[in-house]
Amino acid sequence: MANMKLLRVGTAGAERPALLDADGTLRDLSGVVPDIDGALLADDAALGRVRAAAASGELPALDATGLRVGPPLGHIGKIVCIGLNYHDHAREIRVEPPAEPVVFLKTPDTVVGPYDTVLVPRGSTKTDWEVELAVVIGRTARYLESAEEGLACVAGYAVAHDVSEREYQIERGGTWDKGKNCETFNPLGPWLVTADEVPDPQRLPLRLWVNGELQQDGTTAEQIFPVGEVVRYLSRFMVLRPGDVINTGTPAGVAMGRPEPKPYLRAGDVVELEIGGLGRQRQELKSA
Repeated sequence: MANMKLLRVGTAGAERPALLDADGTLRDLSGVVPDIDGALLADDAALGRVRAAAASGELPALDATGLRVGPPLGHIGKIVCIGLNYHDHAREIRVEPPAEPVVFLKTPDTVVGPYDTVLVPRGSTKTDWEVELAVVIGRTARYLESAEEGLACVAGYAVAHDVSEREYQIERGGTWDKGKNCETFNPLGPWLVTADEVPDPQRLPLRLWVNGELQQDGTTAEQIFPVGEVVRYLSRFMVLRPGDVINTGTPAGVAMGRPEPKPYLRAGDVVELEIGGLGRQRQELKSA
């Protein structure tokens, strides 16, 4: 799918499939496939129809004016997240790199579009930002033997914002999940870029700004456990299925790693984030 970006547009819960062509024109895919989801990504014939339709130049154009961009993936099965997966992030929060991947889950209902509002939880004083590479699974992965097999199960990549509430995550007991699953805490998109367009997922620049000030400026080359190894590892503990998402960790530059007073997010703040070739997000924060 050279120079083609898959996305979903429309009101929340009623998005339709679309693509952004090489000229930057938004085109309607709803006459070709019902949605962009795991079923599509696992179906080579359906993907072939999308490729052919894109190449034909005959897909109807959409007027992007005022049109909401939703998450680029529908019917997400599960979101598996890897914590402490960047050498520079481990250094900034003064912890040893983990011997094995740190794994936690986010619920699919945390996912919102790349430009949707992010809500600061009631009573929160430690809402933090995290730009992450999201990996979308396209083939069932169970008991994989190698990182190469892991990469072969990847259908595509997207930008994820793993918003986190650090007090809930770290100071309130139990697992990390309380600080990771607040509503709107996983903006995703704007596009899903197929794996064939990302020859090396370990060479992607990631950046994040808060109110126009650059806070994170990293590269996936700093990942402790690279994408293929993450997929292989997870497949030993759970079955990964088409339409599952893996958030692969964040580089240095989060608020938690800063000196006091740490610059945690507040209502009114604007966060922008991007990954090279995968697009850019923008969210305004409001109170829940």
